[in-house]
Amino acid sequence: MGDKYSIILPTYNERKNLPILVYLLDKTFREAKIDWEVVIVDDASPDGTQEIARKLIDVFGADHIQLRPRAGKLGLGTAYVHGLQFVTGNYVIIMDADFSHHPEAIPEFIALQKKHNYDIVTGTRYAGNGGVYGWDLKRKLVSRGANFLASTVLRPNVSDLTGSFRLYKKDVLAKIISETKSKGYVFQMEMMVRARALGFTVGEVPINFVDRLYGESKLGGDEIFQYLKGVLSLFVSV
Repeated sequence: MGDKYSIILPTYNERKNLPILVYLLDKTFREAKIDWEVVIVDDASPDGTQEIARKLIDVFGADHIQLRPRAGKLGLGTAYVHGLQFVTGNYVIIMDADFSHHPEAIPEFIALQKKHNYDIVTGTRYAGNGGVYGWDLKRKLVSRGANFLASTVLRPNVSDLTGSFRLYKKDVLAKIISETKSKGYVFQMEMMVRARALGFTVGEVPINFVDRLYGESKLGGDEIFQYLKGVLSLFVSV
């Protein structure tokens, strides 16, 4: 059995981004000859994200795409808990569905993880320096309970605590999640703090963080439209 990488993708109103993201994931993993799947955890998006997800299953196959929806908007932390139940890979990647994170960085994450057998590899938007920090401060903070998330205390000595583009060994992620209490935005931060307190090793890969593809986009609208048209024509023809 070779390694398989499962991407847990929490979605809410991402029907425009989802086809392109999955197309790029497929391309990235195929070129790297790596086994993959995407577990889409949709929180009852009203925009038809789930219909798109079902079409993606038709295009890329049920072995590559799982749709595991939930009844409503239940938050990021619980989305990972939910998605983790269905993961069939031995590694899990978490990333945003809105194109803040580009799949092209994934092979670097995988290569770094393999090289050092890291428990976690995180994408950093700031200078990477090998992922070794003064963590005893954080251990003290953890033991102090709820206050340890004061971001003013944590931010200065950690490269990218709130980044949400990460690769985990599956059992490591399960362990960290079981101990993480926060919901929403703070969840990513707490997960990193807990990971270090539990003694897990973390490597870093510098990444480019891009603002949402839709909305304030770096790409021209026309470019995106042409691209989408190409991807959507896949649905029709396959």
